[in-house]
Amino acid sequence: MTYSIGLMQQDDVPEVSRVERQCFSNPWPSSAYRRELRNPANNYYIVLREGQDAAQQEHERERHEARGLGARLPLPLPFLRRADEPSSAIVGFAGMWILFDEAHVTTIGVLPERRGRGLGELMLVDLFAEAERRRAEWLTLEVRVSNEQAQRLYTKYGFHSQGVRRRYYSDNNEDAYIMWSESMHNPAYLARVQELRERLYARLGDQWNPARADARGEDDAATEAHRTPDPASGDTPQTRDNG
Repeated sequence: MTYSIGLMQQDDVPEVSRVERQCFSNPWPSSAYRRELRNPANNYYIVLREGQDAAQQEHERERHEARGLGARLPLPLPFLRRADEPSSAIVGFAGMWILFDEAHVTTIGVLPERRGRGLGELMLVDLFAEAERRRAEWLTLEVRVSNEQAQRLYTKYGFHSQGVRRRYYSDNNEDAYIMWSESMHNPAYLARVQELRERLYARLGDQWNPARADARGEDDAATEAHRTPDPASGDTPQTRDNG
């Protein structure tokens, strides 16, 4: 299986929406993603593709190099691939807002049948790397109070609960914990994140080639169904208190 991470583009939105409807009971409308993608200075959205051919992999590499990310994000992310599987299908996506010293994770989703393979955490660690590249000091996110699996993974990555947003999720009025990472200006914390990354490489063994892939993490499907509610049109990151 071969996986690669690339920047989400406007042309990806219909397929992202298809995947999202299988991940969440309250998906964002396509217009929300299109709006987010029009502001790359403050937003960062990625897609996880399965089974890219060499031409598409090179195209994704060029996208990253154009943003100054080529040295940090060499592609592809190689796994063993079955020849009968479709090429370049989007099987996951993730995103965040960045403003000043804060990066706010808005969504991480992986197709249900692809969970348990480390793909959600691959994208989570990519968000970490991009937040560090943009010199953010903190990552923050909301998580359902019932999603203990996700909370365990976030805690593993140094997130701590700092409060509760009441009735945050519109589908069932469930509360959300507000979680914040430790400071990414702390070298000891970054070293711990790097250690988790290396543990992933060891866990994947022959399916993973660390010489050709960088900041992409672990899993347990824990991050693979996380998201904030749809951002209202015209909102900015500092006013989107409910996602």
